[in-house]
Amino acid sequence: METFRIMFLCTGNSCRSQMAEGWARFLTGDDIEIRSAGIEAHGQNAQAIKVMAEVGIDISQQESIRVNGEMLEWADLLVILCENADEQCPIVSPHTLRLHLPLTDPAKYRGTEEEILAEFRLTREKIKQRVNYVLQQLNKSVVNGR
Repeated sequence: METFRIMFLCTGNSCRSQMAEGWARFLTGDDIEIRSAGIEAHGQNAQAIKVMAEVGIDISQQESIRVNGEMLEWADLLVILCENADEQCPIVSPHTLRLHLPLTDPAKYRGTEEEILAEFRLTREKIKQRVNYVLQQLNKSVVNGR
């Protein structure tokens, strides 16, 4: 079977798409390739790295990169995790499935350090749910002949 390729996209590729890439790599096998990118590249977010490490997932070596046409062509499934990226995303090729599962950016949350980390943890769990949903749908389509 051909390797299926998933691209997670958000605005800055620093929090949400990075966490989604980490979860997807953690939850899938070798038959799925995972990447993430942003409309812009903001670098990695320290809180995102920290809360993912709390659940045993190291995303510190992932890169924050800006999406390009080659990446969009590469993807079989583009999962968009925010409104801005959905609005700003370039046209994808006809063979690429597009799924919009928006989340609030935890990096914009204001409060004490513990309140901010709590928001990142909540986002981490919401992203895990979304990644599980995507993988369940993918498994159903593979079983049904894709």
